Amino acid sequence: MKAMLPLLHIALLVLFVIIIYAIIGLELFIGRMHKSCYYIGTDNYAEDDPVPCAFAGHGRQCVVNGSECRGKWAGPNGGITNFDNFFFAMLTVFQCITMEGWTDVLYWMNDAIGFEMPWVYFVSLVVFGSFFVLNLVLGVLSGEFSKEREKAQARGDFQKLREKQQMEEDLSGYMDWITQAEDMDEFDEDGNRLANLGDLGDKKKGKFGWFSHSNDTHG
Repeated sequence: MKAMLPLLHIALLVLFVIIIYAIIGLELFIGRMHKSCYYIGTDNYAEDDPVPCAFAGHGRQCVVNGSECRGKWAGPNGGITNFDNFFFAMLTVFQCITMEGWTDVLYWMNDAIGFEMPWVYFVSLVVFGSFFVLNLVLGVLSGEFSKEREKAQARGDFQKLREKQQMEEDLSGYMDWITQAEDMDEFDEDGNRLANLGDLGDKKKGKFGWFSHSNDTHG
């Protein structure tokens, strides 16, 4: 549980950054992604690939003859990339943090309202949200995985050491048992030494010695 606390803190920090930038984006860019260039009096786009435009100011103006900028367009990416509500704002901010097409979002917003505010917003978002926060997340994850790997390696080394010690103890006990068995002499109740395997072998050889002598003589 303690190992998961740093990850939980980092996840909360990332969520906090996304929420803050989503709220700021709502205040600055709400409804700005739905204007594009149409031919006057028609619903036909004046460009093959529609992009945002601005009625006036520093945004992009419609330069095609007989076209005007008006607001009936769904928006970029089928209307997904925008700051119209909190959900889409968080989704757009998350896309920019992952650095997947964030420059396209920046250029669309430049076309919609001008160059000043979008550059400050998106560049600060990428620098703080992507380079700092995400790298911090990756660093914490890498550290946690390294700790877990070291713990697993330590457990494996300890288990191998225990097995080696157990094997040495078993081998030592087996060798002691063999040594004691070789040196041990058995005695009866009166203290007389009992015959071991060697004595029985010599006795048997002496009992049938006449047979071996007879064989030698006949041979």
